[in-house]
Amino acid sequence: MIKHYGYIPVIFLLLLILTGCYDRIELEQQSYVIAVGIDKGEETGTFSFTFQLANPEVGATLSAGSDEEPQETVTITGSDIITATNTANSFITKKITLDQTKVIIISEELARSKDFIRVIQTAARTPQIRRSVQLIVSKENASDFLNNNEPKTETRPHKYYQYMLNRASQTGIIPDANLHRFFQITEGDADLFLAIYATTEISEPKESGSEDEYIAGQVPQQGGSKTQFMGSAVFKEGQMIDILDGQDTRICNILDKTIEMEELLATYPDPIKPEYQVSANYSQKSVPLVNVSYDKKNNHAKIDVTIPFEIEIIAIPSLVDYAQNNKYNQKLRESIEQSIEEKTTKLVKKSQEEYGSDPFYWSIYIRRYFKDIPAYEEADWNKVIYPNASITINYKLKRLEFGKMLKDSKLNEVRD
Repeated sequence: MIKHYGYIPVIFLLLLILTGCYDRIELEQQSYVIAVGIDKGEETGTFSFTFQLANPEVGATLSAGSDEEPQETVTITGSDIITATNTANSFITKKITLDQTKVIIISEELARSKDFIRVIQTAARTPQIRRSVQLIVSKENASDFLNNNEPKTETRPHKYYQYMLNRASQTGIIPDANLHRFFQITEGDADLFLAIYATTEISEPKESGSEDEYIAGQVPQQGGSKTQFMGSAVFKEGQMIDILDGQDTRICNILDKTIEMEELLATYPDPIKPEYQVSANYSQKSVPLVNVSYDKKNNHAKIDVTIPFEIEIIAIPSLVDYAQNNKYNQKLRESIEQSIEEKTTKLVKKSQEEYGSDPFYWSIYIRRYFKDIPAYEEADWNKVIYPNASITINYKLKRLEFGKMLKDSKLNEVRD
């Protein structure tokens, strides 16, 4: 009898281990939602949810040559994401899961309405959706965006969004727009949130002197996928109010110290031959210096921003010898600094006069002047302090390099 008692701890331990697997669902029994599209519904309080489901068997080595579609897109009407997901399971055989979702796409119509903050709250409550999910605003309906999006070289939707957003972020033409940042800024009720702007509808090309002064849909292209990610949608207090082009989005990324910035490619006016542009690799080795002083008596702030940066010239189509001629070299340095400062000052002024708030997250530097949150809220960063603040922008070019080739081909000798 004593021998049988010896098995009891072992049985008890096995029960503890095995009970953890009682609700296990095999991978082939699940459908993974990669993208969620949200549009306004026909009735008040309803929304149209579009789920783009990935087929994990397509693209796997063992299933090479499979005739199955890499993705499936379905649309359903509901009041929030979670209940719509459950309803969609009435006609989708596999269990729908949201924990692999990469992007949430909002139609511009919904983003500009006051209903957006209501529907996106569900994404914050459920543990199924990660806070790293990126927010995208589409010019057209989100369902149309997902159905029209047909990448040519990457059919797997999870890889497509990962590669596309990573590449666009490297060039600085889109913001870092994760869900966590949206709620952090919106609940702070002071700064502006920037979401990624995209579309599959190509409009008339914009007459522009620079390749980054576009928003999605305006980039002149021939061939390839018609989906464009360019610029940002500006949100104030949870509602979209404007669109910034790729160049302004880059400036916002540079000025915001909470954004990790390394290098980005940009063009600048050629000071000797202004009909050409100089292409350069902009590098941010150290963070901008944001110095905020506050006059409590007059409720007035003074903001001085110094941005140290480095430039590596990668293309001089005008063939002007900026590398060997010191006079030209100095002129190029001053021209680049002046060009960025003018564009940045123009954007700052626009944010003060039109938005009444900033997309640079500068409110965090002034909060230390107040004893508590009520005192800070009474001073009112949005309506009083920021619109009337004295702001100076100063770019400091620390190093100018010309890559591994100092001399360009001499055009008069090539065409003799």
